Amino acid sequence: MKTLFLDLRAAYIELKPEIDAAIARVLDSGRYILGEEVDAFEAEWAGYCEARYAVGVGNGLDALHLALQAMGVGPCDEVIVPSNTYIATWLAVSQCGATPVPVEPLESTYNIDPDRIEAAISPRTKVILPVHLYGQPVDLDPILAIARKYGLRVLEDAAQAHGARYKGRRIGAHGDAVAWSFYPGKNLGALGDAGAVTTDDKGIADKIRLLHNYGSRVKYINEVLGGNSRLDPIHAAVLRVKLNVLDHWNDRRRKIAAYYLDALTEKSPSYLRDTTDARRIILPVVPHWADPVWHLYVIRHRNRDLLQKKLLESGVDTLVHYPIPPHLQHAYSGIDFSDRQLDLAARLSNEVLSLPIGPQMLHENIQSIVSAVKSVDY
Repeated sequence: MKTLFLDLRAAYIELKPEIDAAIARVLDSGRYILGEEVDAFEAEWAGYCEARYAVGVGNGLDALHLALQAMGVGPCDEVIVPSNTYIATWLAVSQCGATPVPVEPLESTYNIDPDRIEAAISPRTKVILPVHLYGQPVDLDPILAIARKYGLRVLEDAAQAHGARYKGRRIGAHGDAVAWSFYPGKNLGALGDAGAVTTDDKGIADKIRLLHNYGSRVKYINEVLGGNSRLDPIHAAVLRVKLNVLDHWNDRRRKIAAYYLDALTEKSPSYLRDTTDARRIILPVVPHWADPVWHLYVIRHRNRDLLQKKLLESGVDTLVHYPIPPHLQHAYSGIDFSDRQLDLAARLSNEVLSLPIGPQMLHENIQSIVSAVKSVDY
């Protein structure tokens, strides 16, 4: 049985009447830039995220970049980032002219290790930028405490964490601002690139609203050097439809993750006690205070490439998130990271493998994935 990594068309088909009606509503309105549809989504998304404000933007990278700009990040500043993340987190920092300062993750969760952050702070540090990687919340309380101690801002990258909860509260406004991506493959995905920033800080929201629209509040009056990164009304309308089922779709993901955990535990060692055994896989670990939304289900294996090849031969598509950590990308070859210990991020990039997980997956597909993993002769 052929199993796609993610079937975006199936998500559309499930909601086809509602999505088609939402798109038609925008087309009939004659308002194709900003307008009521965007305003409505911003209000609904802020409410869902338990935040006071939401500003829709063009994509997730712009959400990060604009939020950093609103926090005053510029040349000569430093921003603490995870070493283990998608490069967009770093690119947003670089676009501000600032320097990304990488900090290694916890090996148990793959998220940034709060205990390593303080040592990375310098007089140039302005923002701490944790990432809720794979849909699992970062341990925010110690990060927020460090930020308060040093007078720093906290910008959360929640591009993969739509609906996730940290200690019972939805991700959305724990830090100073939260950046979101609505790329089609996300838990809450548009029909193209889209993004948003949520925050409880009116000053940050107002500054982003100014920056994303040519630096203008009133047409043809430009207060600052802004850009063009506006949420498209058609995307906003589709996101409003999908927001109504986001919790339900996240629950489907949780059930798949629970099935994987139960079915594959026999192939996994007691966590980190037997990782030298090349026959074993390492399954995700969830802290008691976290309620993840399983944007990705990431396992680890010392012979990852062989495992991926065998699964493909069995009809199972998998992906690697991410094959090259940012500090080893050619884009950052101009920065010398030799004084930092980034071995864990490099090792994880050679071991992680994402199994298919999506709300439209059929049970027989899930069973075939488990059977394929179990059948591989490591």
